[in-house]
Amino acid sequence: MTNVLFLCVHNSARSQMAEAFLKRHGAGRFEVESAGLEPGKLNSYVVRAMAEVGIDISGNPTKSVFDLFNAKKVFQVVVTVCSKEAAERCPIFPGLAERHHWPFDDPSSFKGTDEAIMARVRSVRDEIEAAVMTFIKEHP
Repeated sequence: MTNVLFLCVHNSARSQMAEAFLKRHGAGRFEVESAGLEPGKLNSYVVRAMAEVGIDISGNPTKSVFDLFNAKKVFQVVVTVCSKEAAERCPIFPGLAERHHWPFDDPSSFKGTDEAIMARVRSVRDEIEAAVMTFIKEHP
């Protein structure tokens, strides 16, 4: 099994979605976690958007990447799903074979009506799912 870690700033949206999609579509081929630089609380819009596609992340904890690093976790693949600047603050994990950067818009920055925010979150959700599907095809 390939150990994969998805990282973003707060582990509240993008990395949680990526983790959930890889668990769903990865057919047990991947051990997957997500974490953040500054763990926050789950984004309620993201929880709703994931529920729309049948994935319940409402009970997921947010985790610190530094806790995983200090626990000496080993990942073959680390994927940052935040801005390039935030990604550069992430620690380098021992044994790391691959590092990817998938920059997605941050749902916590979205403004507007409830429906406008949800539309943008759905768009990011769908982009993340497509990226995960491509990742799975590239890692047989």
